[in-house]
Amino acid sequence: MKNIISKVAKIVIPSKTIEKSKKQIAELAFNLVEKEIRKFPEVVGLEFGGSFAKGTWLSKDADIDIFVKFKESTSEEKFEKISKKIGFESLKKYFPYVRYSEHPYVEAKIKSTKINVVPFYDVKIGEWKSAADRSSFHTKFMEKSLTSKMRNEVRILKTFLKSNGIYGAEIAKQGFSGYVSEVLVLYFGSFANVIKSISEVKENQIIGKASKKFETSIVIIDPIDNKRNLAAAISDENLGKFVLVSRVFKEKPTLEFFKDKKSTISKKHWENLLVIKFDFKIRSPDIIWGQIKRATSSLSTQLELGGFNVLRSMPHIDQQKEGYLFFLLESTKIPEIYSKNGPEFFREDSSKSFISKNLANTELMWIGKNKKIISLEKRKHTEAVKFMTEFLKKNLQTDMPKGLQSDFKRGFKISIGTKNLSKSIKEAASKLISTDDTLLHFN
Repeated sequence: MKNIISKVAKIVIPSKTIEKSKKQIAELAFNLVEKEIRKFPEVVGLEFGGSFAKGTWLSKDADIDIFVKFKESTSEEKFEKISKKIGFESLKKYFPYVRYSEHPYVEAKIKSTKINVVPFYDVKIGEWKSAADRSSFHTKFMEKSLTSKMRNEVRILKTFLKSNGIYGAEIAKQGFSGYVSEVLVLYFGSFANVIKSISEVKENQIIGKASKKFETSIVIIDPIDNKRNLAAAISDENLGKFVLVSRVFKEKPTLEFFKDKKSTISKKHWENLLVIKFDFKIRSPDIIWGQIKRATSSLSTQLELGGFNVLRSMPHIDQQKEGYLFFLLESTKIPEIYSKNGPEFFREDSSKSFISKNLANTELMWIGKNKKIISLEKRKHTEAVKFMTEFLKKNLQTDMPKGLQSDFKRGFKISIGTKNLSKSIKEAASKLISTDDTLLHFN
């Protein structure tokens, strides 16, 4: 493993030339923003943040985050309005645009390097007013706590996570953030120790010192806030991938674990894929992703209640205007009849209620070998497309997140398989009908 890690370090640690170039771009952007903030008494400071400030950035992928510090008394309206004005004015030569997190921020590119101008409040630790307020404390803590060697170990871990498709804190990904990577290296000391520890991690294990109980598969405590569980933002799927891929890498370390994999579109099981397509009005990625994830979960439940076994499901967004909900079904057509299990005949009130409620509409009713009263029922819909079309037309207001209801009222399309899917959408959907890339390391 040492040999492989040594080879990876040479690739991911920026050269002196790249480091010099990045610093020049950072200083240029910082000076432009610094000049602009003088116009606003609400702004009380400016500082670098993120991986650039902490020295954990990757040579191939390094954004520069410039954090604009606002007085705590600044209203939310002014906070957003002034920060956008600062971003646009300072970076006007570089075609700035708005990006969204909890609050909007401005982004631009200087020589292919992303510059993010992010507002935050000048608050005491623990008295957060915006999601970005912790960042300044994270930066100062890591600048103080990470050794030079550890910073490079973080770079190796980030590359490992990226190559295996589990890096990124955004709600669309629900993977491991750059900060979580830094925290793991800080707790365990090195990339090799992180791999060993994660490969042996136990359910409900706590990494760090917690001041309260958390209900997640594992717990990763934020070192500047012991009431915050960083693992809450990581999906069980991505945690599982990290555990499995760490086990294989520990046994058979190779450079393949640090290379991006080319996704191959599966040719099987397309006929089992139910696709719901709709257009949506542009809004913050966090908001739309939260909405379509809830919609996917809700509609999966309804498909199950309708008799369609949902094997996997996944939402997707294309070009910030088209939404897709994908459902891999055991079958898109199901039998017309099904058996419904009632209570055991010993339970007098329950059995009487079940019989009286179902007798008029049952095809057959009998007492089964399991002592339960069984009713043979006839389904209204046996095809997933017809079932879902009728369900959405009748139940938008009760089973769809409020934010999506107006989008769906304007129209939606439901189909099976690849019909009318573009190449990029087909590639996204193929993840549901393909073996997970991380599992292929076991070959």
